[in-house]
Amino acid sequence: MRRRIALALGGATAVLTATLAALTPASAQASPGLIAAMQRDLGLTAAQASARLTQEMSAARVLPGAQQAAGAAFGGAWFDPARGKLVVGVTDPAAAAAVRQAGAEPVATRTSAAKLDAAKAAIDAAAKADPAPAAVSGWHADPRAGSVVVTLQPGARGADVDAFLAKAREAGPVTVRTAPAAQPFSAGTVGGDPYYINGNTRCSIGFSVQGGFVSAGHCGGTGSSVVGWDGSWMGTFAGSSFPGNDYSFIRIGGGWWTAPVVLGWGTVSDALVRGSWVAPVGTSVCRSGSTTHWHCGTVLGQNETINYKEGAVYQMTRTNVCAEPGDSGGSFITGDQAQGVTSGGWGNCRSGGETWFQPVNEILQTYGLSLVTA
Repeated sequence: MRRRIALALGGATAVLTATLAALTPASAQASPGLIAAMQRDLGLTAAQASARLTQEMSAARVLPGAQQAAGAAFGGAWFDPARGKLVVGVTDPAAAAAVRQAGAEPVATRTSAAKLDAAKAAIDAAAKADPAPAAVSGWHADPRAGSVVVTLQPGARGADVDAFLAKAREAGPVTVRTAPAAQPFSAGTVGGDPYYINGNTRCSIGFSVQGGFVSAGHCGGTGSSVVGWDGSWMGTFAGSSFPGNDYSFIRIGGGWWTAPVVLGWGTVSDALVRGSWVAPVGTSVCRSGSTTHWHCGTVLGQNETINYKEGAVYQMTRTNVCAEPGDSGGSFITGDQAQGVTSGGWGNCRSGGETWFQPVNEILQTYGLSLVTA
């Protein structure tokens, strides 16, 4: 049977509070469910999964100092599982020693992160003024490729695509790749799942925040009413943004309460949330959603633009974690650190695919929220 966290009565809150207080960060980081999901989806042993989580948490904490040490020579950063540490690209060999002293491994790269980000920002600005063709799936700065990668749908061609690529190349170096189109992972009503918007759309809870929870913006507009998995009134969308962004804040009431927990759905143990350190590219990440439950994979890219049919969404993080309709808004978590809420992607959990999430820290900053943490 699934464990339901969102609704409780009487002394259950006190019991949960006491239980959470007794747990240590180490136990949260290596929760059995998280380890099991990483074993299944990343092909690791339990010992390898535990060691990787420790290395990835270290990499997340090293990143700010390593970026500062690289200065203007910073060429992006990513976690390298083979090295077990953070790798930082540098455009100037003179910066390598300082990066190494900060705890990261420096490697030579052609283009600085600042130049790549500026090129992507220029493409974003052009697309806001003149929307990208539907055949363009998205674009992102890739420090390892030293260019902005533009993703086209298979077989994409035409004067509009050529014009978009020509304008993109004016902004900086461009590499073209092919991938299926992404789409939001919301779904029609299916009984017994976390929450419904205006009675006909199902999505998944992201993370508990003070006063409610965060989820995806395409799930519902500001003012939309929400009911929980049991059909009782849950709250209202206090804020929502889509496209452009894909995030929302649902303010709860009706006896619902918040907990610093990501559901395991009876498949794995529930995971505690202790913060929101940003996981570098290359880091493992797991997702919980109301349709496909727990699945894990790797962070493939950050600050990507996805061109949904409804319009472009910016500053997204790409993963190779699978997802399906109804998983929208669900939690992405690395160890015990919240990463973001599920937006959309392509593929499914039978054949695989890619899924993007909206980083949680941007949502918290936008609405002035604080995570509920253990």
